[in-house]
Amino acid sequence: MRVDDLDWVEAQQARAFGPGRFARAAFRVRERIAPDLALSRIAEYHGEMVGSVLLTRISIGGVNGVLLGPLAVEPSTQNLGAGRTLVRAASQAALGDTSCHFVLLVGDAPYYGPLGFVPTNPKAVVFPGPVDPARILALCDDEALALALKGPILPQALS
Repeated sequence: MRVDDLDWVEAQQARAFGPGRFARAAFRVRERIAPDLALSRIAEYHGEMVGSVLLTRISIGGVNGVLLGPLAVEPSTQNLGAGRTLVRAASQAALGDTSCHFVLLVGDAPYYGPLGFVPTNPKAVVFPGPVDPARILALCDDEALALALKGPILPQALS
């Protein structure tokens, strides 16, 4: 994703989630930590941007990873696989970075489970606001890590 894409992404998120997006706990993380544009992705269909996903570098309990989201796809192109393709591509890019050990998100298990995401230990991952612990999912390079993640979401420490 390029810096030039951010205005379109912001407008798309406003259309998809409305003003309520600012109250979400995951959004509050992104207020404090800028997304990593090198890992974030845009989906195109017939040469037009139709979807986006942002990845933000975070750390939980001293383990580095990324927060995935928001994921948004234009209504006219939903159900064509763009969302899943974005999640796969962004997750693969993140986990291909040796400093990233997990991809975390707040979402629906029936959608993200087939993509490899599993529940975390309930109430172990602390967001800066209320979140349903059953919706906190992780994709990890070591599956046991999903249950071991514990602590508040912080910016990644520079190495």
